[in-house]
Amino acid sequence: MKALDRKLLRDLRLMWSQALTIALVVASGIGGFLTSLSAVDSLALARDRFYADGRFADVFASVKRAPDALIEPLRALPGVAEVQTSIEQVVRVQMPGSADPIIGQLIGLDLRRPRSLNRVTLSGGRMLAAGRSDGTLEVLASEGFAQARGLKPGAELRALVNGRQRTLRVVGTALSPEFIFAGLWGMPDQRGFGVFWLDQEALAAAYDMRGAFNRVAVRLAPGASETAAIDALGRTLERYGGRTVNGRAEQTSHAMLDNEIKEQRVLGTVLPAIFLGVAAFLLNVVVARLIATQREQIAALKALGYPNRRIGQHYLEMVLVIVSVGLLLGLLLGDRLGTMFTGLYAEFFHFPSFEHRIAPQLVVTSAAITVATAVLGTLNAILATVRLAPAEAMRPPAPGQYRRTLAERLGIQAMPPALRMIVRNMERRPLRSALSIGGVAAAVAIVVLGNFFRDAIEVIVDSQFRVAMRSDVAVWLIEPGDDAMRHAFARLPGVVQVESTRFVPVNLIHGARRERSLIRGYAGRAELYRVIDADNRETLLEGRGLVLTDRLAAKLGVQVGETVLVEVLEGRARTLALPVGATVREMMGLNAYMDRETLNRLLGDGDLSSGYVLGLEPGSEDRFLAASQQQPRIAGAFSKATMLRNMEEISARNVRIMSTILTAFATVIAVGVVYNNARIALAERGWELASLRVLGFTRAEVSALLLGELALVIALALPLGMALGWGLTHLITTLLQSDQFFFPAVIRARTYAWATIVVLVAGLASALIVRRRIDRLDLVAVLKTRE
Repeated sequence: MKALDRKLLRDLRLMWSQALTIALVVASGIGGFLTSLSAVDSLALARDRFYADGRFADVFASVKRAPDALIEPLRALPGVAEVQTSIEQVVRVQMPGSADPIIGQLIGLDLRRPRSLNRVTLSGGRMLAAGRSDGTLEVLASEGFAQARGLKPGAELRALVNGRQRTLRVVGTALSPEFIFAGLWGMPDQRGFGVFWLDQEALAAAYDMRGAFNRVAVRLAPGASETAAIDALGRTLERYGGRTVNGRAEQTSHAMLDNEIKEQRVLGTVLPAIFLGVAAFLLNVVVARLIATQREQIAALKALGYPNRRIGQHYLEMVLVIVSVGLLLGLLLGDRLGTMFTGLYAEFFHFPSFEHRIAPQLVVTSAAITVATAVLGTLNAILATVRLAPAEAMRPPAPGQYRRTLAERLGIQAMPPALRMIVRNMERRPLRSALSIGGVAAAVAIVVLGNFFRDAIEVIVDSQFRVAMRSDVAVWLIEPGDDAMRHAFARLPGVVQVESTRFVPVNLIHGARRERSLIRGYAGRAELYRVIDADNRETLLEGRGLVLTDRLAAKLGVQVGETVLVEVLEGRARTLALPVGATVREMMGLNAYMDRETLNRLLGDGDLSSGYVLGLEPGSEDRFLAASQQQPRIAGAFSKATMLRNMEEISARNVRIMSTILTAFATVIAVGVVYNNARIALAERGWELASLRVLGFTRAEVSALLLGELALVIALALPLGMALGWGLTHLITTLLQSDQFFFPAVIRARTYAWATIVVLVAGLASALIVRRRIDRLDLVAVLKTRE
């Protein structure tokens, strides 16, 4: 073994604790990078594979009722390669022993001819058989719903199918690329929404749809224009009530999956960059100070004939060994956490096969990032070393230029001597002090960010489910009907208040811009469902005209007071010119609102409602839901309490996992920065501390000089870290914002308090370790050091 190799091993052995903390910071950065991006890559790979195998469609349309004879004209439209038609209906489902409202989507399968698009894959049980003579309908249940509800083959449910109670017997579970994510209105609640595939002949007979369809899926030819195909489909289907045609980007399952992938790519890039930046700082500090303490050794090596290149290579090898350990730990951490994240994804997104994998290019990228971090973090210190002439390196470094501190120049004299010494030392090394403060501040910021998601979800839930939605139950009708029905609802058990709603699908047009939306008609001065902005301020609809969310107004390029053309996509064709009366900054959706009575008057269809929101007496929800099952015109019901319970159960666990991981990473950073600063300061100032001990200073007084500087660094870093965390949170929320959703940038006091506690505990642990080393300081050996 060569002499420099032996020196390398000896140096690493002597500084093992510092090397380990740096390696752990590197591992946190690489682990976070691999965790997010490998899980997302696995998700995207499973999606693309399932889309290809299941032949996922490109365009989707719903109609009232269209004859099968229309299929061939649809196939002949420009850009259309394949057409798949089906019968689909939304029904209310009951589970034995549960009063929870469940919405079921029934989809007919032609048992004689396999699907060409949106193929259904059996994941358990057996395939469907022909309809039974006793009226029982055999169904395949969507895998997510079956898992959430614990359904096994043979389980039976009840459904209100076209006004008649029918038994649904589950014979198997299935998957479809249309329902990789299956939740009611895009909510992560798979207990309240299930997809059920059944014999199309039986479904057609139940709804008198033989020889007809109400759902179309289209696969486009390569290179075809989606916009042109959608326009052609819309014109063809318009006479059959099919003016709502959507591309893949607007399909609920795909949109949820695509948003998740985009969000995780952002998090998987921003956070690891912070970790690796801190690692580069630590490497620079450690190597620069190590070199400073080895000036005589470097001079001796040069005198013995070692070239500058070899000496620089020696220190670079030391750095590469440290970061290589961090890389290996990061690969292991990324694989474990990535597997865990993939498991969490599997609870929401369902594929025939979904396994975690780390792509080779991610490993190569991680290695490249690690090497770049090592080189960039230490290159300046190494170059400064190799440029030292042997004679200069033999001499001790020149003493610093001492001057009065800023506090002394400002006339602040009432400082204890120990504090004055600490402040002087920090002010005479401003860059080192600033970097130390910045490293600890980064740890504070990461804890703030990790716990911010919990705060944001709590704010969203409180705003949407408690401030805006003050009703207990919402019901919607199969078809809009006379609002006089609300009197019948008011007589149902437990009902104390009823408000009518009217939802109308529309195209909003302003100039050359067009957006698909839904005008939500609520009471002008609503009590049970209010329009609330991100700051929990209410916007009254009475006398306002059209109220748009700010993101929808921005997409249309419309300002308050301007007019929007509204193409009505329900009933007879109409185009209205409506003034924009206000915009509201909402957290969810591209929404449009109007006073229901004004909307009905403009549509000219009479006093119609498409649903109702109801306030109930405490404890009466089960009785109301049971009674509402006897109302044949009700298409579905929504229980706020049930969905809120299910959502909080899921979100609380996932946010807890994320905050725990980020808190652990932040603790590693805090320990890495604080401990390394303390150890290197001890090595640099050992002679001074030993001299003070000989002069009669106690161990506690000597420790206070060194650890007091660390305490001051932490004290200065805490407010800076909170501000950095605030800025980082706003950056992340801006990057994650989409058309459909944005996280409110809300950070509660407890999050700042928790970040403070984490960093203080990490600092205290580091201080105790260093204090132990100070107590064991060999005074004679230290004082023999040449000055």
